[in-house]
Amino acid sequence: MNYADLFRVTLPESVLELAVLLVLVVDLGFLRKAALKVRVAVAALLGVAGCGAATWAVLLQGGVLQGRGGLSFQDSHELLLTTGGFTAVAQAGILVLTALTLLLLIDEDFTRHVGEFVAVVLMAAAGGLLIAGAQDLLVIFVGLELLSLGLYILTAFAKSSGKSAEAAMKYYLFGGMSAAFLLFGFSYLYGITGSTNLHQILLALNGRNAFHAAPLLYVAIVMIAAGLGFKVAAVPFHLWAPDTYEGAPAPAAAFIASVSKVASFALLIAITTAAMHVLDGPIFVMFGSTEWELHFLPEPYAGFGGPWSLILTVLSAASMVLGNLAALAQTSVRRLLAYSAIAHAGYILLGLAFFSYGPRSAGAVLYYVLTYGLTTIGAFGVVDVVQRATGSDRMDAFLGLHKRNPMLAAVLLVLFLSLAGIPPLVGFWAKFNLFAAVLGVSAGPVPFALVALAVAFSAVSLYYYLQVLKRAYVMPAIDESRIKAHPVTLAVLVGIAAAVVVLGCFPALLQGWIESFCPVI
Repeated sequence: MNYADLFRVTLPESVLELAVLLVLVVDLGFLRKAALKVRVAVAALLGVAGCGAATWAVLLQGGVLQGRGGLSFQDSHELLLTTGGFTAVAQAGILVLTALTLLLLIDEDFTRHVGEFVAVVLMAAAGGLLIAGAQDLLVIFVGLELLSLGLYILTAFAKSSGKSAEAAMKYYLFGGMSAAFLLFGFSYLYGITGSTNLHQILLALNGRNAFHAAPLLYVAIVMIAAGLGFKVAAVPFHLWAPDTYEGAPAPAAAFIASVSKVASFALLIAITTAAMHVLDGPIFVMFGSTEWELHFLPEPYAGFGGPWSLILTVLSAASMVLGNLAALAQTSVRRLLAYSAIAHAGYILLGLAFFSYGPRSAGAVLYYVLTYGLTTIGAFGVVDVVQRATGSDRMDAFLGLHKRNPMLAAVLLVLFLSLAGIPPLVGFWAKFNLFAAVLGVSAGPVPFALVALAVAFSAVSLYYYLQVLKRAYVMPAIDESRIKAHPVTLAVLVGIAAAVVVLGCFPALLQGWIESFCPVI
């Protein structure tokens, strides 16, 4: 790859880096003595403008604006990064969610270092863009670390909060351990194949002779699953999530719950697609001079990624069960959203465990991740407004919210019902499309039982969401003083709620757009 090609493929990341420099120059060079609210507004708006320009670059370099696809699977096998297809969709989603997070920053006062906060958000988003388009193990790892280091810093940004420091330390320690697992898994893949390029690895592993090293390959698979399981907060790699969601500043928590999930699941789509090429069907392993044919999984798993599907299935079931059951016991709404995020990760992992090579499965996963990210940003925005007004994120802080701020209560109602999967909101269609895609791949008893489990625990989730809504609408308020929200914050939250309703009533708007740019994966 020459430097012109490299610059063209990394144009969105370059735009974000320029936006970072602009934010720092304006904030540190011209507005250091200005009022905090002015600095926050200017930094946030500059960050949003940078995200908008980067989104335009994503659509441009992916060929979307010209009505053509980006680099195809065959054309990009020598490249470090790829564009177009589901990569462009994931990157555009990352940038839109980042912009919404920055807009929620406008009314915040947890730090005076607002320029640095926005700069770290944008650099973390650039890491997410790298992850979504990476075609090489080293680029994947660099992108993950750029995103992760930014998230650790954002979690600790509220310096006056002990919970923020504690959450950042736990997040950092767990993250370092997961990075070690992931890097070990990548190193084993390199040792087996002699390459760090995903497509070269596929070529090396497609031959039967490559599976003479199968035991080491499966060690690599387990380690990679452990490393990426941490990134999406799947059980048993979820222990960081509740403390991080509770202790981090609200914009940082919203960013972690949305943008990092989109980037991580975009990477999981690419790895799952690769696993289907490599691990499809029986595996042949040499023991001494004898070749043994091993069937690691019975039907209906065989033919859908083998052991990789088994790992994702276990993580999915564990996440759905533990996430929803643990959420029932929470009194903190932030921790409730953390365990809810674990459960939602389980639903998405189910879609990846039974994955078809084509636009339907990838489109269903992306649809779910993007709509979940949009909804959870709005949920954290509402919780933050209530927490700053009452000093608490406990459920009782929401008592009488429909009287204290009817618009905020209406937004909370729409968002929580969507997270629970109530029609006609977008959360219902996200689950419907995902579960239909799973059953479309295999109609055997195992996927049917897992989908039934997911539907049952979606009903369980309705209970703990209704516990918050009951306090907002049914139970009397102890304090009926009005809760005020900044006009920009309220407009963003209302806009998110409106988008959830519109996309729910017209699901083909987003679904058709995603599938039109994902004809080949």
